[in-house]
Amino acid sequence: MSQPEKIIRIAAKGDGITASGRFAWGAAPGDLLHEDGTLEPGPHHVTPPCRHFGRCGGCQLQQLDEESLAQFVEARVANASTSQELGAEAILPPHLSPPGSRRRASLRAESSQGRVVIGFREARSHRLVELGECPVLLPEMVTILQPLRKLLINMGQGQAQKGGKAKGKHAHAKLAADIELTWIDQGLDLGIKGLSYEGLAATEALLDFAREHALARLTMDAGYGPETVWEPEPATVTLGTVAVPFPPGSFLQATLDGEQALVGAARDWLGDVASVADLFAGLGTFAFALAGPQTRVLAVEAARDAHLACKAAAGRTGLPVHSLHRDLFRNPLLPDELNRFAAVVLDPPRAGAREQVERLADSTVPRVVYISCNPSSWARDAALLIDAGYVLKELRPVGQFRWSTHVELASLFVREG
Repeated sequence: MSQPEKIIRIAAKGDGITASGRFAWGAAPGDLLHEDGTLEPGPHHVTPPCRHFGRCGGCQLQQLDEESLAQFVEARVANASTSQELGAEAILPPHLSPPGSRRRASLRAESSQGRVVIGFREARSHRLVELGECPVLLPEMVTILQPLRKLLINMGQGQAQKGGKAKGKHAHAKLAADIELTWIDQGLDLGIKGLSYEGLAATEALLDFAREHALARLTMDAGYGPETVWEPEPATVTLGTVAVPFPPGSFLQATLDGEQALVGAARDWLGDVASVADLFAGLGTFAFALAGPQTRVLAVEAARDAHLACKAAAGRTGLPVHSLHRDLFRNPLLPDELNRFAAVVLDPPRAGAREQVERLADSTVPRVVYISCNPSSWARDAALLIDAGYVLKELRPVGQFRWSTHVELASLFVREG
């Protein structure tokens, strides 16, 4: 009988790997992988905190202790850096968001025969896992799920009866909807997409639900864009010290804790530079944190709702933030435009920002802070900056999506000479 092999590290997709190249799902560094595929837990293997782990596709790493989870996050960023020979002078200690801190989530709701399931997809499957608990999300977001199931069941019954698909009090309709949960300044913002409602009874049911559960906002989207059903106060999210209007479905960093880590890195690296171009600015996460008496910021964003929200907040507060509506993929800022700034911050989507980075590489901007949610596309873009004469000074790994293989980072590039 051959000897068991030790798991030496966790690969990018969350599987444990041995020195010989064998993979094992659900492993932790130090576990022993036997010939028959069974695992013998080692010193870094802990009991997963969620009963859905192993079925729910939301988490892949709940078996890791805190030390090995931090090592995984750091290694994902370090490996991306070395793959392009970027040579960071310093990789800062990784930052991990704590359990129960995620403030936004996209769930799926589906029904059959009067039963509604709300949850994440199973790993490598289209089946849903009904969430009875979730140690990742804010507790308030988990609490709303059970009453939301009852609301959707009642709405499905009403649709079936009105549509004549079935008769009687036990009539049911097939239901499928996307659920968006976001914790904002006023509380829980709930968006339901893919479900229509008609008539006074349905409207009153939605209003009663929103009132009873003290929702910050309730929007319904039947396919033509979100319609606000309930919003007792204007929905806002505080960025820096500024309350910014929050359009339905807008991007927000997954945790407040993670946002503060990313923003803190940018502040530390840029200080009180005279001018900053914040590219892919969104609602102004970095713009409002960096703007001040000595620093003016240009916030550039393609999404119109986010641009207008940022513009409105800047106008109301009087901060030196100028908002520009511009698609940086089709119309990136040119070198002559970039050269007016002492620093650039960019936080692009997962695909990266090749078109804009190519113009940055041709500019004379002294400092570039690149925030990324995809180490692979970041490494590709970073190589362009390095080839153009920038030096990667510091890297900070951030694990906002706790127990997930999804890793983010903040990086500082300095043009020397």
